[in-house]
Amino acid sequence: MYNKMFCCCTAFLLLILIPTGCEGGNILVFPSEGSHWVNMNILLKPLHSRGHNITVLRPINSWYIKDDSSYNTITVPVENILDQKLLTRLVSEAIQVERGALPLTSFLQKSVGMISLFLDIHKAVANFVSAILDDSDLIRQLKDSKFDLLLADPCSGSGVILAKYLNLPLVYNVRWLIFAEAHFSIAPSPLSYIPVTGTGNTVEMTFFQRVKNIVLHIITQTQNSLAVKLLYQKITDKYFGPGYDFNELMINADIWLMRVDFVFEYPRPTMPNVVYIGGFQCKPAKPLPQHLEDFVQSSGEHGFILMSLGTFVTELPADITNEIAAAFAKLPQKVIWKYKGSKPATLGNNTLLVDWMPQNDLLGHPKIKLFVAHGGTNGVQEALYHGVPVVGIPVFFDQHDNLLRLKERGGGKILSLATVDKHNNFLKAIEEVLSDPSYRANMQRLSRLHRDKPVMPLDNALFWIEFVMRHKGAAHLKAESYRMPWYSYHSVDVVLFLAGAMLLVLVTTFYLIRCIYTGMCKYKVKRE
Repeated sequence: MYNKMFCCCTAFLLLILIPTGCEGGNILVFPSEGSHWVNMNILLKPLHSRGHNITVLRPINSWYIKDDSSYNTITVPVENILDQKLLTRLVSEAIQVERGALPLTSFLQKSVGMISLFLDIHKAVANFVSAILDDSDLIRQLKDSKFDLLLADPCSGSGVILAKYLNLPLVYNVRWLIFAEAHFSIAPSPLSYIPVTGTGNTVEMTFFQRVKNIVLHIITQTQNSLAVKLLYQKITDKYFGPGYDFNELMINADIWLMRVDFVFEYPRPTMPNVVYIGGFQCKPAKPLPQHLEDFVQSSGEHGFILMSLGTFVTELPADITNEIAAAFAKLPQKVIWKYKGSKPATLGNNTLLVDWMPQNDLLGHPKIKLFVAHGGTNGVQEALYHGVPVVGIPVFFDQHDNLLRLKERGGGKILSLATVDKHNNFLKAIEEVLSDPSYRANMQRLSRLHRDKPVMPLDNALFWIEFVMRHKGAAHLKAESYRMPWYSYHSVDVVLFLAGAMLLVLVTTFYLIRCIYTGMCKYKVKRE
């Protein structure tokens, strides 16, 4: 009996002591501010709960990234200019441009006019990574920590520089690569049917829409090149020497976690190391706080409408808010409106203004009828997940394109800031989506497609992050294209070689024929 007990105890101890495939890793995080950090944190929480050690780098005055006791936070004594005041000003300027400019002027202003401001933001991020690399004590601490990978946001070019300096595998979260959409840098992307973000195009483009597509692609790639040349290549030269091309470093990530899926995104070519995790932040609704539940239940059979224009749009111009409030007041539905600022003069008794709300839980509530949104990726994907039709009021960045994908699939309508307060446009759009059952039916169909997956998006993201840690990278998934110069990638050198060879054959053939002809003529003259 004692032998049996001894064997059982030995087996139990062996099970405890033998390393398993789920052994905790060590992850260094180089995040961005705002909603990008909110999404990054959604990945970090389950990674931390699975036993992984998380270390987050943050500037001293970080707006969103707090000194969270759940993670190891390293605060770098560098000021971050990307704060709430700057973004509020950026949104206000975008609203003014949208409302007061002609379509062409608005397009140029949003695509070109703000380049200096964006370069200032990238300069601040570049200074942040320079401060890290210049701090010998901090670098020694980071090297001694033996990290397994670096998780970064590619919308700034600094994370890849730090990953290269520490010789760490790199995982990207988000699909933006500085100014442009990342697919255009890592996968074949024919501009004939793949719309560039900001054009408002779909996959079905007319001739002039394709012209617009190419023009904006040239603009965004020029902006990227400018940011690389003025900022990131200089840092690369400083810390690695002149033999390194930042553009090659930038697209040399092991895994790209893209926050879209092909229910939402248009079909396009992709690469083996791109993992689609669209809707990874979505989950079944939880019970609402009691005061919100009471308000929602008071709506009776009419249900309720949810309105949120995101984190950055704190207050719209007074004439727009009054028009929106007046339109809501005419509806039988109750309205929950995330809003900061002066109370609209036309606010009805059916509308509740809140500073914060559990958006996902409200969108998943049985009484939800409609979502009025600005078109941010999170809100659009949560609406898609729960099957809620949308009336969109985009402000800037990719918001119009996000809403356009829902509109093209019959799940919503889009209003511009220039016309939302004119001719009862807002009220008409709300009433149309509420009264026409096809909008809800289409969103419910998209929701079923979105949910019908063998692996949930968040689980997929966690698997590939841990995959990179287990295998010290994912080099076998990287295409050779990122090492190739543009003329080799597009086979320009091959085309020139073949054209030259063909020209040589033609010239040689011409001279041979000419020589033969000349010889025959001389022979004929000689005989005569």
